[in-house]
Amino acid sequence: MTDPIRLSKRLAEQLGCSRREAELYIEGGWVSVDGHVIETPFFKVADQRIELLPGATATELPPVTLLLHKPAGQSTAADPAGAQFQLAEATHWRGDDARFTPRGRHFARQTALLPLEPDASGLVVFSQQREVIRKLDDPRDKLEQEYVVEVAGEPEEGGLALLAKGIGHRGKILPKAKASWQNETRLRMVLKAPQAGDIRRLCEAIGLEMLNCKRIRIGRLSMAKLPVGEWRFLGEHERF
Repeated sequence: MTDPIRLSKRLAEQLGCSRREAELYIEGGWVSVDGHVIETPFFKVADQRIELLPGATATELPPVTLLLHKPAGQSTAADPAGAQFQLAEATHWRGDDARFTPRGRHFARQTALLPLEPDASGLVVFSQQREVIRKLDDPRDKLEQEYVVEVAGEPEEGGLALLAKGIGHRGKILPKAKASWQNETRLRMVLKAPQAGDIRRLCEAIGLEMLNCKRIRIGRLSMAKLPVGEWRFLGEHERF
């Protein structure tokens, strides 16, 4: 028996390659230990069988952006008071036509952008790509966000027109919102850069109670058919 060492070191010794090349093989999902693919270079091995899979390339995985249909009641940030949604291979949407195969590296150092409140559902963006992070974090470039809002109550006359002009509620100036009825209890609402609680306050300002809301679009990017609780890769030619 040999003392356990890092998989990347053992693989580098076995192949006669650099430690960095060994790490890239591992992170790319090209290395198996006793028949099981391991994607963490620091995984400790002793006398196990280590194999490089056919077609292996020592290339760095490019940064990616992930789109999640967040369930209501779950958070996308650290929240000691509630459940936090975990991105994982198991929740990857099977209908995703991306050229990528999910790897552990895709879930590392992801930045949650334009987060939703825990009780809201809908489209949430996670990104490792600097250009996407800059785009969605830029306070000068406020993208439209579209929501479907379930409401109860009777709105005041002309209430939707007031929302489009801008309205105050409980001492707070709320963002302008374009709203239209989808059916008797459901509003479609479009606004820019809403803060936590703004949609609820917009409803209250015209006599409605918000029951739940779902974000279905950010900029030009729609959530479309993405199932609740699942995620997909941002396509190569998709833009916000």
